[in-house]
Amino acid sequence: MKTMTFEATQTFAQTMDEQDPLKSYREQFYIPKHTDGSDILYFCGNSLGLQPKSVERYMQQELDDWKKFGVEGHFHAKNAWMPYHEFFTSKLAKIVGAQENEVVVMNTLTTNLHLMMVSFYRPTAQRHKIIIEKAAFPSDKYAMDSQIRFHGYDPAKSLIQLTPRAGEETLRTEDIEAVIREHGDELALVMIGGVNYYTGQFFDLKYIAKIGHEVGAMVGFDLAHATGNVVLKLHDWDVDFAVWCHYKYMNSGPGSIAGAFVHDKHLHDPSIPRFEGWWGHDKNTRFLMGDTFQPMASAESWQLSNAPVFSMTPLLASLAIFDEIGMEKLNEKSRVLTAYMEYLLQQIDTDRISIITPASPKDRGCQLSIQVQNGNKALFDAITERGVIADWREPDVIRVAPVPLYNSFMDVYKFVHILKDCL
Repeated sequence: MKTMTFEATQTFAQTMDEQDPLKSYREQFYIPKHTDGSDILYFCGNSLGLQPKSVERYMQQELDDWKKFGVEGHFHAKNAWMPYHEFFTSKLAKIVGAQENEVVVMNTLTTNLHLMMVSFYRPTAQRHKIIIEKAAFPSDKYAMDSQIRFHGYDPAKSLIQLTPRAGEETLRTEDIEAVIREHGDELALVMIGGVNYYTGQFFDLKYIAKIGHEVGAMVGFDLAHATGNVVLKLHDWDVDFAVWCHYKYMNSGPGSIAGAFVHDKHLHDPSIPRFEGWWGHDKNTRFLMGDTFQPMASAESWQLSNAPVFSMTPLLASLAIFDEIGMEKLNEKSRVLTAYMEYLLQQIDTDRISIITPASPKDRGCQLSIQVQNGNKALFDAITERGVIADWREPDVIRVAPVPLYNSFMDVYKFVHILKDCL
């Protein structure tokens, strides 16, 4: 990111918006309205992305084709349902930095995490430990605990939780490395959230994968808060597997379809255990209805069932927008927009709030986590009343995400002005 000199004025925010090459994309999304009729200041794309206006057209197409063709829509719909999951492959591979054979759209996030762990968490008496952040999203922790118990081990002994140093909120890479090496001989899996949901910290995934492999462990990531937010290069980083959802930064609607990545180096090994379903079977012989599973040599072989078209369709609409812009351009605006919010927050003369997200742009996405003194949620309630949609996380953090697709510099300026008033 080029060094910029920011100004805490409305005129500066307006000028930045006028010069923004991506400004027109805001018009492609529905912005919720405040009770006074003005646009809500929406900074919750890290929880649920806004609806692209094109979704309605995409959904109507599928409804029309269902009405027109019935079951023949699998072959004759405009976007034929039989290969529907394949329509996402090339665009999604660009977003996560993968080869096309390494990604698949299927299921939901934690379901995919369990499916991946069937294949990549295979504990032995010697190697049975998993490393995770202590402040990981709870569902990941539950998944790790249950997988460990399923294999007959005790999470109290087999789950290693990474904890920041005393007085710090985020993890240091050297401390992560130290823990990996300390438990190396007993370590089966390193499983970390790419961007921590609470602090907004973006971990050095390339280095973590390298260290994990050096000690003989598998390495996987939960990229729920990273996909569509930061630049990823999963293939080049030699990540074994990754999972993510699409309803946050990828704007595919509440509870929508998720995604998974499996590195090419694992795709040609039929001995890898997996839970099998007919949609993972070699598509060239799938409808011969044989009784022996023949996996495709791609991440598609982890599929269990055919495409849930209506859940997938909003993602198809959103991916068209991402593909038109590209992650590099989105990330460039994201860094400036987030830095501008950080700058304005730092201009507020108060000790009641502080930013716990790393200050370095390489160590974060577009989320800033604002820690509120004494966990006073009244501040969050006050900005909500004023037309800000952000996210409160116990015990003391307001999460705000200036999403480059639809948030403006004026959004950021107005938000910080409201926050200052409420303080």
